[in-house]
Amino acid sequence: MLIESIYDESFRNYGRVWADVPAAFTEPVVHALAEYAPCPEDGTKYEASATALEELEVAPAFKGLLFGGRPTQLGWCCGHNTRLNALEYHRSSEFNLGANDFILLLAKRHQIEGMGVDATLDMSLVRAFRVPAGVLVEVFADTLHYAPCQTGDEGFRTLVALPQGTNGPLPELDSALANAGDAPLLWAADKWLIVHAESNKAAAGAHVGLLGESIDIEEDIA
Repeated sequence: MLIESIYDESFRNYGRVWADVPAAFTEPVVHALAEYAPCPEDGTKYEASATALEELEVAPAFKGLLFGGRPTQLGWCCGHNTRLNALEYHRSSEFNLGANDFILLLAKRHQIEGMGVDATLDMSLVRAFRVPAGVLVEVFADTLHYAPCQTGDEGFRTLVALPQGTNGPLPELDSALANAGDAPLLWAADKWLIVHAESNKAAAGAHVGLLGESIDIEEDIA
């Protein structure tokens, strides 16, 4: 699989590089990720709101910059991963910043065919983008994404900044709306999910709609 750079023109359809944020605000986040974020040897670990990030002196200003005063959570996703068999989206942008290089596997919401229980997406549409350590990137709300992938044996430690409550407990919808719009994809608070049949979440009831071969970039990063 071709691994593109976030500095390539092609990335502008999926997100934006925030290159002008002063290092005084990004470096404490990177340091906290490197120092405190757990990095399991097998699989990934996600924490929506991580104390080591939330208690940083720069956290209030950083949150204000990212979401303009909206209540915000600073969490992390860390581990070892080269595969993709699920994609999600939110109603807002997500911000990522890595203690080391990582890879985002992305598609666009408009590439989903059908709606609700009929929603499908061809896995061949997914593209890979490498994010250098210490570079803040915005992943647009209409960009499908999931856990990052590693670029080497050290794994990855990545900030995940989102509006407060995102990925929280699944809300209870009115039964009359259970199949309306994209409600059948709702998996957690502000988290709409579509998975491959090989995904563990498929057996747990997530909507199976990713078609084709699941993605593994292990050979591409070797």
